[in-house]
Amino acid sequence: MARTWTAPLLVGVLAAWAAVVGLDARATYGARVTGDEPQYLLSATSIGEDRSLDVSDEIADRRYLPYHEIDLDVQTMPLDASGRQVSPHDPLLAVVLALPMRLGGWWAAKTALALAAGLTAGLTTWLAMRRLSIGAAAAGVGVGAAFVGIPLAAYGVQVYPEMPAALAVVGAVALLTAPDPSWRHRVGAIAMIVALPWLAVKYAPVAAVLAVGLLVSCRRRTRRLAVAVTAFVVAATLYLVAHRVWYGGWTVYATGDHFAGTGEFSVVGTRVDLLGRSRRLVGLLVDQDFGIAAWSPVWFLAPFGLGLLAVRRWPGRWLVIAAIGVGWLNATFVALTMHGYWVPGRQIVVVLPLVALGLALVAERGRAWLTTTFVLGVIGAVNWVWLAAESSTGRRTLVYDFAATASWPARAIRTVLPDGLRPTGASVALLVAWAAGVLALLVAGLRASDARRSR
Repeated sequence: MARTWTAPLLVGVLAAWAAVVGLDARATYGARVTGDEPQYLLSATSIGEDRSLDVSDEIADRRYLPYHEIDLDVQTMPLDASGRQVSPHDPLLAVVLALPMRLGGWWAAKTALALAAGLTAGLTTWLAMRRLSIGAAAAGVGVGAAFVGIPLAAYGVQVYPEMPAALAVVGAVALLTAPDPSWRHRVGAIAMIVALPWLAVKYAPVAAVLAVGLLVSCRRRTRRLAVAVTAFVVAATLYLVAHRVWYGGWTVYATGDHFAGTGEFSVVGTRVDLLGRSRRLVGLLVDQDFGIAAWSPVWFLAPFGLGLLAVRRWPGRWLVIAAIGVGWLNATFVALTMHGYWVPGRQIVVVLPLVALGLALVAERGRAWLTTTFVLGVIGAVNWVWLAAESSTGRRTLVYDFAATASWPARAIRTVLPDGLRPTGASVALLVAWAAGVLALLVAGLRASDARRSR
């Protein structure tokens, strides 16, 4: 029992520390947080003090000044004659941060998210050990290497729903893959699945995959299946009704001033180029600026790890592979852009802890693989700590000019990666070459023998 919990605890502490490193980092010049972050904090303040989603008084009183000294991108518009304004973001993250914001302001809110990162890392390590039977050393190194660099460390301290959503996904998988799941396991899984769209509607596809997995697990027990279906139908109905009442539309984007002229569903774009977006299938991993492997090279091992994850025989493998696939496809074809005003990898954070299970399988294959995973994780940690330090001293910021970091490992890695922001014939050819390499690694993982049988 001590061995079972020691590695998850150590990895959890390490992940929380990695996130806290960026606590004082500025998102952009003149603001500790930017983009959607001030909106979440204003909503958290309003919920904590007024028990209301209306942020009009907080905006009027400039309550954002402690963490956003420059003019605020309001994002909202008056919804009625009283001037009510509601931020176009789902409310669960604001609800979670309401108490920390009331007790300690932005600092406490970010610390709460860092703790969530630690809990997610610890639970992922436990999942690797208990469900996939991976040794403590390999599980700790594989998961730890993922959580000490970009994007997981960064979103453990930035005010976005990414890390709480990742925690909900890992928690749901842990419950659904229990050897003999009881009704308590399923009730807990339902709660975590239902929480995902309340954190952000963009997580609905991943939530749907987990919901299907739960329903499949109940297929031989009619009563449990009926209860689960009823729970999901009721939850979906409440979600839609609440959004119509609170936001005036089917999604929170109905209140956003950016979508006033084009409609709430234009959040995915008004001219969707699926062929053009298909470049993100590989770009999310290897893009020069916004690819996660450019900053944390341990993710170069992810395709190999996914192959290993697909061939490892354990109860949750198809559920995990499906969740990763849907999350990646959602970030590729549904998200408005990959190159946004945020730290790289934002749209895939929700499933990256599941990808980290594959990294743990890579580390399990032997001492050389374990060492390689560890070294690549250290390089990712160096890049993250370097950028966080620069952003804390005013030399760089987390989302405005992070690509200009002086971190020499990041600068060296980026020279061999395609530039998706300024595509040329050469960069497209390089992207194709990397796509072939990613596919080769995936096939190698699928063809590799199970480390447990090869010993």
